Amino acid sequence: MTQAEIKLCSLLLQEHFGEIVEKIGTYLIRTGTQPLRMIVNDTGLSLDQVKKALCVLIQHNLVTYQLQKRGFVEYEAQCKRVLRILRYPRYIYTAKTLYNDTGELIVEELLLNGKMTMSAVVRKVADRLTETMEDGKTMDYADVSSTFVRLADTHFVQRCPLVPEAAETPEVPPPPAPTLVINEKDMYAVPKLNLVGKGKRRRSCDEDENHEHKAKKHKKDGEDAEPPPDDGIYWQVNIDRFHQHFRDQGIVSAVANRMDQTSSEIVRTMLRMSEVTTSSSAPYTQPLSSNEIFRSLPAGYNIVKQVLDQYLTLLADDPLEFVGKSGDSGGGMYTVNLHKALASLATATLESIVEERFGSRCARIFRLLLRKKHLEQKQVEDFAMIPAKEAKDMLYKMLSENFVSLQEIPKTPDHAPSRTFYLYTVNILSSARMLLHRCYKSVANLIERRQYETKENKRLLEKSQRVEAILASMQATGAEDVQLQEIEEMITAPERQQLENLKRNVNK
Repeated sequence: MTQAEIKLCSLLLQEHFGEIVEKIGTYLIRTGTQPLRMIVNDTGLSLDQVKKALCVLIQHNLVTYQLQKRGFVEYEAQCKRVLRILRYPRYIYTAKTLYNDTGELIVEELLLNGKMTMSAVVRKVADRLTETMEDGKTMDYADVSSTFVRLADTHFVQRCPLVPEAAETPEVPPPPAPTLVINEKDMYAVPKLNLVGKGKRRRSCDEDENHEHKAKKHKKDGEDAEPPPDDGIYWQVNIDRFHQHFRDQGIVSAVANRMDQTSSEIVRTMLRMSEVTTSSSAPYTQPLSSNEIFRSLPAGYNIVKQVLDQYLTLLADDPLEFVGKSGDSGGGMYTVNLHKALASLATATLESIVEERFGSRCARIFRLLLRKKHLEQKQVEDFAMIPAKEAKDMLYKMLSENFVSLQEIPKTPDHAPSRTFYLYTVNILSSARMLLHRCYKSVANLIERRQYETKENKRLLEKSQRVEAILASMQATGAEDVQLQEIEEMITAPERQQLENLKRNVNK
């Protein structure tokens, strides 16, 4: 765990959950697994505050707990899961792209609340969609419910583990912490709910006064009412499934750039056929026959079987080896080599970064080292056809930035420079980690800068909000344009310019 990651986790926790949760989360990230007593002692917070903060972190899957053999419970922060907060907007946008506004709001509600029952999500989303509709139109619970079922069928949402039902015996005391379990086949099973109703709009202040006594009556009725049929069955967003979707999109666009649209559509079909059957960490997809792929192609693609076989052979023979042939039954069995595809995408990203930062000549040396694995400085100069002085300068520049590494192979035990081979090589994994670490550092710096800019211009922002509120209220009451212009002029031209700069910096 690097300092940049810890700092970024701390900033994200503070921004989304406040100071107390941030203090406990950062403490657990820095110190590792800790029991409740140690957390209270070391953070200096009250027991009640620590318990509530841990509840929030566990609700959002940012902390896990484990029952030790000696009978006490230890808590551990999931740093990687905290960093996933950065991708929340991308998950929500993907859900919008695949399942329209309803899917977007379902995923947004689950990410905001951590875990929710299906009935609660459906009601909340239906109410939110009804708010945005024209007067007289409402969102049906059944429509939201069907979108939720589709999200579960494609594994974008999944059930949370439950406390196993055990017969209560007075002799055996309950354990200090429950062990949560879930059956694999029930993970995406949606409970059969008969949700009948439509989304409700929020009432205005006048209506609230009229309906106050009714609300009290409803509340009393609600206390007596039985719990919903899916009470205790909680759902959460399946983040791994979203990452699998992003990976598949990257592979498809890479094939489209390298070959053509038809070959990318064939790979997309293969990935879509195996997206639910293949786990997100598997190195290959399940083998698919040529006949199965042909039957599953989109309706608009009028490709004859012979042409499809030619495309599959072409993809299997490609040096990048995104697609591999695993057998000859059923017209030929084909798989998508996921790990190789990801490695190729990572390498291509590294190459483009080297070219952007150091120029095309450095990129030539970098690609040469990737192809030849290990080279001496003289060999680099000869193969890349770059003068010795320039090649040495470029290699040392990339070496200092950790894009290239140097390996010493001594001829004698004394490691004398005259009797030692110095080989340059590229370690893709360490270079990728270094770049990821830099990204985390950049994001942390940007968040800090945004907080500083907002704090510095707090007075101006408050003034701007007040003016906007006055304008909105005057427009609602039908004020004249001259009056509105006078209100707008309360913010001077330099202040307006300062606000524009602030908005631009914050958006960055």
